[in-house]
Amino acid sequence: MTARTADLDEDVVLEVQDLSLDFRLRTEVLHAARNVNLKLRRGKTLCLVGESGSGKSVTARALMHIIDRNGAIAGGRILLKDQKGDIDIATLDERGKELLSIRGGRIGLIFQEPMSSLSPVHTIGSQIIEAVRLHSRMNKSEARERTIDLLRQVEIPNPDKMVDRYTFEFSGGMRQRAMIAMALASDPDILIADEPTTALDVTTQAEILDLIKRLQESRSMAMLLITHDMGVVAEVADEVAVMHFGRIVEFGSVDEIFYTPKHAYTQRLLDSTVKLEQNRRAATRVETPVGQEIILSARNLTKVYGATKGWLGGKSFALKAVDDVSFDLRAGENLGIVGESGSGKTTLGRMLLRTVEPTSGDVTFFGQEAPVEVTGLSKRGLRDFHRQVRLVFQDPFASLNPRMTVRDIVGDPLVVASTLSGKALDDRVAELLELVGLDPAMRERYPHAFSGGQRQRIGIARALALDPRIIIADEATAALDVSIRAQILDLLLSIQKRLDLSFIFISHDISVVRYFCDRVAVMHRGKLVELGTAEQICTAPREAYTKSLISAVPNPDPRNKRMMHRTRFRA
Repeated sequence: MTARTADLDEDVVLEVQDLSLDFRLRTEVLHAARNVNLKLRRGKTLCLVGESGSGKSVTARALMHIIDRNGAIAGGRILLKDQKGDIDIATLDERGKELLSIRGGRIGLIFQEPMSSLSPVHTIGSQIIEAVRLHSRMNKSEARERTIDLLRQVEIPNPDKMVDRYTFEFSGGMRQRAMIAMALASDPDILIADEPTTALDVTTQAEILDLIKRLQESRSMAMLLITHDMGVVAEVADEVAVMHFGRIVEFGSVDEIFYTPKHAYTQRLLDSTVKLEQNRRAATRVETPVGQEIILSARNLTKVYGATKGWLGGKSFALKAVDDVSFDLRAGENLGIVGESGSGKTTLGRMLLRTVEPTSGDVTFFGQEAPVEVTGLSKRGLRDFHRQVRLVFQDPFASLNPRMTVRDIVGDPLVVASTLSGKALDDRVAELLELVGLDPAMRERYPHAFSGGQRQRIGIARALALDPRIIIADEATAALDVSIRAQILDLLLSIQKRLDLSFIFISHDISVVRYFCDRVAVMHRGKLVELGTAEQICTAPREAYTKSLISAVPNPDPRNKRMMHRTRFRA
């Protein structure tokens, strides 16, 4: 053994040896992980990457012996290094004191979705105080002071006041900071972060990752970061383990994985990531030039919430969710709308459809012989308008009725519009499924029988049922893995070419917008702050806010890290 190897072994705080995990289903045994080998080193970040269903999260939870009732460790060891000798976590009693002292004590865990991990009926402070006292001998007063200090360390403003607030009073980024504070309550040796930024917009993601990295380095913790975002991996990882169908298919330094990948699956992940760094529409436009005629126009759209008279005659608090926004959508064009959470993107999209009523402003649709003033339409008129302008939802799991077959889901708009029935309806559903790349023979199945990417294809087929002119896609790829994301975007582009569609694509993912869109509108606090071509916005933004947004996007190149040296916007 060389001196360098010996030094590395001394840095190991947790070692996983040939770990296998099984889950007993009704008809079979699912091998969720097979012969997994990992080493977590002090002060270093190991990124465990792979697509949904690869076994990443279940492997990470097994390190703390948090496994669902139908699951079990089928083999292998999880060795936590200790001065008295290695502790094999795999052999510990799930309810024993030793394992409970390790969970949240020696090993901290940050969950993916803080809203479902934090109690809505207890203050943030009381939940962290409980974690502090569980692993220390502090009294309530001391634990409260420790909690305030932790909130200060994770950069929550006014921690002495925020300690008494409830979960719903925190933004998404602040909730994740509270989760980090809870994970650090007992100064753990190891931090496990399971997709800690998936639900966050790009600037909040950058802040959270920067915070985690600084805290890790200052405390010399080992960190296991689970993600499917190769850009995030390039920005924060020291070592990378690539997981596919429950097995580690490749392991190496971040430089080796990105510059000399050996496994075909690793190469595929990287190719899908790099692909989204390009503008696909620039190549497509050569064959199908964007028409100059305007198909949809928005003028001075404004949405104000809460501007009503108070009990004593004064005005109550008013929030401008959308503030005097104007733009045009051209025929055959893809217009992206980007911004942070709360910028007004989704509200704007719903105002265009009038599922949210504008406080003021106008929307005009030019897709018929005579212009249609959408803001003045009756319910009957709106029904006709909604045949021309359709919506693709963000979540492919929540947007499909689990009690309806695919045939019923895709055919529902046709039934409601009373355009087709019987065999003609069945044939049209089959045609639509073929259009989105699904086997028409699947139309009698229910949504649970499909993957996330397939469900989103079903949602797209439903949106296309009435031959619309415009599709509004609200975060339509946010819930998908990077490779499936690229497939869905390519599918939409191919359908657009065949059906002469126009898209309004709402997203907080800059890479998706750059790949898919012709022009991009940037929103901040309800205002449209910049509008330009996708190339100009993504490579040479003019406004300070846009510059901060673009600089926060993870760069999938470990030799050219962008996110940690980003431009910060100060309003």
